[in-house]
Amino acid sequence: MVTALSACDDVKPDVAPPPPMTGRANAVTAKPAATTPVATAAKTTAPPGPARQLCVGQKQRGAPKGTPKTAAAEGATPLPATMPLGVGKWTWINLWAAWCGPCKEEMPRIIGWQKKLSAAGVMIDLAFLSLDDDERQMRRFLEAQPKDGVRATYWLPEGERGGWMGSLGLKESPQLPVQILVAPSGQVACVLEGAVEDRDYAAIASFVGAKK
Repeated sequence: MVTALSACDDVKPDVAPPPPMTGRANAVTAKPAATTPVATAAKTTAPPGPARQLCVGQKQRGAPKGTPKTAAAEGATPLPATMPLGVGKWTWINLWAAWCGPCKEEMPRIIGWQKKLSAAGVMIDLAFLSLDDDERQMRRFLEAQPKDGVRATYWLPEGERGGWMGSLGLKESPQLPVQILVAPSGQVACVLEGAVEDRDYAAIASFVGAKK
């Protein structure tokens, strides 16, 4: 089961895509957004309200198969070649894109939550996974991030994400952002389509076993 959070179907790239490129580099072709339907951006977050029930009733499933690419800003610490899953700690995977407004809005929140959960006794890593088709736009975003921002990411360009998404019950171009919580056992415990909000922390903390 995939739980949908608030979503937005009409969020457009905040940076105009460059003209098409000829040739391929690392088996990736940059294409203009007008001709390459990537993913649907999430809707703007809802007004504050009662805490939502998240991850309820979802059955665990095997971890996604395949090895995403990696990308990092100059001077940033490179990511491990393989995403660390099932190593005795939780892994929060956030699917995003440089053109997705809600994705960028929630990044500081998720980074802060990972630190807060760690302080509450939860062993949890945070991994960002880009679904950008325009590599240059993605790298410009990483370079513009502050030191405590998202300066390194895993990356699944178009044509390389079908199996990975299918194993999670997601479309190849899902609504963004998407949250994936992988249990310490390596099993996917929860998949949420849409941005998380401030009021969702308690539900996430309870699900991963944070100490109160």
